[in-house]
Amino acid sequence: MMRSLYSGVAGLKTHQTKMDVIGNNISNVNTVGFKASQVLFRDVLYQTTQSATGASENSGGTNAKQIGLGASVATITVSHQSGSAQSTNNPYDLMINGSSFFIVNRGGINYFTKVGAFNTDDAGNLVTGSGDLVMGWQVDPDNPNQIRRDTVSALRPESEEFKTAPPELTSKTYFSGGIAKTDPNLETEDGVVKTVSIYDNLGNAYTVKMKVTQNEDIESAFDVEVVSITDANNVNIIDPANGTYTATFSGGLNGDNISSTIKFDPDNGNFEGVGGNTGDAGKTLSLVIKPKNDQVGDVFRQISDPPTGDDINGIEVDFSNLKMYAKKEECDFEIHRGGTDATGGGRKVGILSDVKIDTSGMIYGVYDNGINRLLGQIAVANFINPAGLEAIGDSLYQETKASGSFDGIGQDISSTGEKMTQGVLEMSNVDLSQEFTEMIVTQRGFQANSRIITVSDTLIEELVNLKR
Repeated sequence: MMRSLYSGVAGLKTHQTKMDVIGNNISNVNTVGFKASQVLFRDVLYQTTQSATGASENSGGTNAKQIGLGASVATITVSHQSGSAQSTNNPYDLMINGSSFFIVNRGGINYFTKVGAFNTDDAGNLVTGSGDLVMGWQVDPDNPNQIRRDTVSALRPESEEFKTAPPELTSKTYFSGGIAKTDPNLETEDGVVKTVSIYDNLGNAYTVKMKVTQNEDIESAFDVEVVSITDANNVNIIDPANGTYTATFSGGLNGDNISSTIKFDPDNGNFEGVGGNTGDAGKTLSLVIKPKNDQVGDVFRQISDPPTGDDINGIEVDFSNLKMYAKKEECDFEIHRGGTDATGGGRKVGILSDVKIDTSGMIYGVYDNGINRLLGQIAVANFINPAGLEAIGDSLYQETKASGSFDGIGQDISSTGEKMTQGVLEMSNVDLSQEFTEMIVTQRGFQANSRIITVSDTLIEELVNLKR
């Protein structure tokens, strides 16, 4: 009878432990990234009152007689099954579709979490809600379009170095459309004027005004001339009297000059060339803008760094897309910034306006000058036995001997066949219907074990009453 008392007590303890786990699961039903736990029981020691015997020549064998001493908790396992997704539209909220973990650092120690509710602090660091640093890989300093996958370090997508994107010098422009041979404006001194915007290597914007007039000496030819280049204050920087720069067409008809001649086939109106002499005209000219003295910055010249021979010392002006019309009354040509291949347009200084994180954890800064810049990559950790991780609170786990160790480098999530989703959080994987069912079973088990103690006590009471 004393054994049954202690068996009942052991049963009460194990069911109380299971109820504690169920209560924790239910209380975290809305906790982002929470993983539910499950309790498994096992029987404990047995007292053998008679050992098993084997069969003999004159008698059969008997089985052992054993009395169990109750139940205990075998394991409390964590289910790492993914929870449902909840859209937040926060660019730094991420969900891992798979078994990988984010790596975060607290006090110099790496921990692991499934909660991707991140934001940035005042230093531009990517952090958790508790201020833990989110770890990943940095951009290769020798190749800004590549990630250097070495030891993980803190990601800083909004640090000072990433708040702006460098400007870009305009290196290409092109003409398109048609020049109407009979347009009367071509015969005036003012001609037909078109403008195009350009940028210097500091990101300052300028407006280049060019005019096209009829060439009086060559049939089916027109002169193109740079009229002015004005800055943001509407000051003409190439004004002959007060300007600080000079502008020339390198390769013009008369050598380096501010004007040149465009030639067309008189029979079909097709473009033949610009600049040069008859027979050696090309498709393009180079608009070279130089300072008049050393007191003015040479902002329209850019030397490649590191030196590659791709220096920009003039803006390419492509005329090959022009055509001459014999019957149209007005010119409809335009000048475009950038080349026909959509390169060389130049840019102003870019301000970080948005952040995009792709499925592999690559972080890209989106700038208001049209540049997308690689800022880093979020690394993940994988474990042989994720259920062996030890929960330490704050939705964090630390490695144990059972889980396997973290190598300090991490993995590219795309190498595991998994992916990240931006603007989404993983919710708790607690199944309330399952938890309530387990709660009912646990309650009945607890009641049954309490009855063991009650009945055993009654039996002991009857035994004590024998003396009366």
